[in-house]
Amino acid sequence: MEVFVMIKKHLFINGEWTKAKRYTNLLSPYDREVIAEVPSATVEEVELAIEAAYQTRQIMADMPSHQRAKILENLAHLLEQRAEEAAVIISTESSKPLKDARGEVTRTIQTYKFAAEEAKRIGGETIPMDAAPGGEGKIAYTVREPLGVVGAITPFNFPMNLVAHKVGPAIASGNTVVLKPAGQTPLSAYFLAELIQEAGLPSGAFNVVTGSGSVVGEKLVKDERVKKISFTGSPEVGIGIKNKVGLKHVTLELGSNAALIVDKNIDIEKIIRRCVTGAFSSQGQVCISLQRIYVHKDLYDFFVESFVKETGNLTIGNPLDPRTDVSALIHPKEIERTLAWIEEAKQKGAVVATGGVNEGNILKPTVLLGVSPLSKVSCQEVFAPIVLINKVDTVDEAIELVNDSRYGLQAGIYTENIHTAIHASKKLQVGGVLVNDIPTFRVDHMPYGGVKESGIGREGIKYAIKEMTEQKLVIFNNN
Repeated sequence: MEVFVMIKKHLFINGEWTKAKRYTNLLSPYDREVIAEVPSATVEEVELAIEAAYQTRQIMADMPSHQRAKILENLAHLLEQRAEEAAVIISTESSKPLKDARGEVTRTIQTYKFAAEEAKRIGGETIPMDAAPGGEGKIAYTVREPLGVVGAITPFNFPMNLVAHKVGPAIASGNTVVLKPAGQTPLSAYFLAELIQEAGLPSGAFNVVTGSGSVVGEKLVKDERVKKISFTGSPEVGIGIKNKVGLKHVTLELGSNAALIVDKNIDIEKIIRRCVTGAFSSQGQVCISLQRIYVHKDLYDFFVESFVKETGNLTIGNPLDPRTDVSALIHPKEIERTLAWIEEAKQKGAVVATGGVNEGNILKPTVLLGVSPLSKVSCQEVFAPIVLINKVDTVDEAIELVNDSRYGLQAGIYTENIHTAIHASKKLQVGGVLVNDIPTFRVDHMPYGGVKESGIGREGIKYAIKEMTEQKLVIFNNN
């Protein structure tokens, strides 16, 4: 397969490729070879992008919804035509295995299709004013209007689809966008810029500026012309943004340490492959990656044996090899961190059932048993191919352990008892409960978001559109 290589890319501002003052080398996470030269924007260059988006905001707000939908349909079609190229870009810049990258492209296409559909459904409601004394003779209705400029700040782990979850609803609802992609995965964003221009979006409605968070992100967060920040990333950065945005609208998709409960009487053989996939796909670098598993004592030994055996069937290697299941972590520093976390867990009594070592920039899929809830691999977000499996006596004990966390994005429970399922769905302190499935599940039109330090607001196209628009009330007095 031909490997995607980009020699040099420029900023995308106001529909044009703009040379930057500074460039940096982009290295492959897998072999640390230079794969591209990308801009590192200055504050002045970010200013140009924000101004372009600001000047175009009224054009987008006035654009008929069917036209916005058509642009998004065009974008989805163009991405379908170049799907394999897109997958190679993702795999090259992030070391996501090619099979997973192809899956991400398929989902991205679907996300833009959902956005096109939702562009035509942005409506309000009529208000029965005469329900209150004094409201007689009045007709009232609500409409939703775009906020204006959306600052989108995205992570490395889904460099196309998580961008789509911000760009898609923003365009659908008539906003303009300044996108700051993750420093390790800018090529997907620049590829999107090529397609979106061809799809017919007005110049200035979509802009891409790459560079450091302290420069690009800070400017987006503090600039008064940016009316909405949509951020996906770490809780530490997200909380910092929340403290700076003032009265801006904000959606924060932050961290997690997603957990699964396995009740007694479950057919382990039917679920084990899905559990392993949930733990190790994309090297565990997924917000809802299966990080903690609490198994009823009656099934624990067989579950562990089956899980370790299935883990051993995973193929480790080059992300561009279609057979690869697990490849490199995003940066060598992550190898150092995760090995230290594994060692800390061992010091607190954990046993390594498999893995626990690296092969270059690849951390081998790791299964830990008997992990203390105080260990970092349990109470923080590991974002690596590491999963812990602990024994519990009851489902209620497992629920307490799941809830004993700073995070609350999604959780899963396998159970044959409907009463147990309903009880768990009420008691689990998360944004989404998956009954008879792993927490590592998301389709692109569902509401997605968490509680506690997992963030505020919801994504999923329809729900994101609501957060990218403002409600206006109109009243006609017929008296």
